[in-house]
Amino acid sequence: MMGLFDFVRSVGNKIFNRDEEAAEKIQQHIEADNPGIKDMKVAFNDGVVSITGSANSKEAMEKAVLMAGNIKGVGEVKAGEVKVPETGSNSEYYVIESGDTLSKLAKKYYGNAMDYPKIFEANREVIKDPDKIFVGQKIRIPLD
Repeated sequence: MMGLFDFVRSVGNKIFNRDEEAAEKIQQHIEADNPGIKDMKVAFNDGVVSITGSANSKEAMEKAVLMAGNIKGVGEVKAGEVKVPETGSNSEYYVIESGDTLSKLAKKYYGNAMDYPKIFEANREVIKDPDKIFVGQKIRIPLD
């Protein structure tokens, strides 16, 4: 259903040292803050993560994809084998650029910089501190 997502392979949190341990470490990383994926399985091959399972919502799947994709060493995430409900809120993906802040993005998308908590809450699994985002990081912008 979801398809393939591209990420900047050289940026993100480093959670694995060898490709042999990548799938297990990525699965543990997603499960630690599991956004709502049941029976999840993660595979890793040459920078490509494949996720399978059953998502509670479209948002849950998007969050799992972003959690995997914002890991150093991951260049693509495939989520084609995940069952996702058709309903859910609309969101857009955005790649952080130099000079971006969540307030600046809130002003751009919502017309009010003080709405930055909407973006932070939608990305809590990949942004642990609203003041610490990094160039190349991919996030969700909720549009509803």
